[in-house]
Amino acid sequence: MDSAISLDRLTKDYGTRRALDAMTVEIPRGRVGLLGPNGAGKSTLIKCLLGLVKPTSGKGTVLGFDIAKRPLALRERVGYFPEVDCHLPDVSGAELVTLMGELAGLPRSDSIRRAHEVLDYVGLGEERYRPVGGYSTGMRQRAKLAQAIVHDPQLLLLDEPTNGLDPVSREMMLALIRELGEKHGMAIVYSSHLLADVERVCDQVVIVRGGTVIAQGRLEDLRKGEG
Repeated sequence: MDSAISLDRLTKDYGTRRALDAMTVEIPRGRVGLLGPNGAGKSTLIKCLLGLVKPTSGKGTVLGFDIAKRPLALRERVGYFPEVDCHLPDVSGAELVTLMGELAGLPRSDSIRRAHEVLDYVGLGEERYRPVGGYSTGMRQRAKLAQAIVHDPQLLLLDEPTNGLDPVSREMMLALIRELGEKHGMAIVYSSHLLADVERVCDQVVIVRGGTVIAQGRLEDLRKGEG
């Protein structure tokens, strides 16, 4: 299997609470849903994959890079859409996305050019010079998507990207994400508690509960009860 992510008994404890419980899984390249209820460990897993949180035990790789030993190298190749807002409210959309490109390793000139390209792509071209703090919820979510793809990552980690969106904005977000996988070749891990969203974007799913994997496979097979 050509895996984007490989985990071997990955465990994370916060005091007496176990967020990840010896999670072992191979996540292939493609469009994969990480599906589970709130509190299942999805966000903790993503932060461990990025090297932002240190696992208690176990090991893992992302795009072949050890998450404990090569976090900076893997983050140059991974785009991250966090669940919570992480904007600088007083800077413009163009400035924010440019900065995120530079932090991902792009030279400033390339980062500026790419920032304008991806803001056009997500439909914020007309709003690029407005302070992000004045954006609507839908615009802020699209700005998060723009900063996640500014450096043209091989893998995109999305944490609840439709949170707070109205139906029109939700449909636009799902269409953009699916297009990134289908037409632009990005591997996608789409974390959500909403099965309908996962079905719109993904063809495979990893179901988590209580910090561990309880099912994995193609959506069509799991619907038939074969997984």
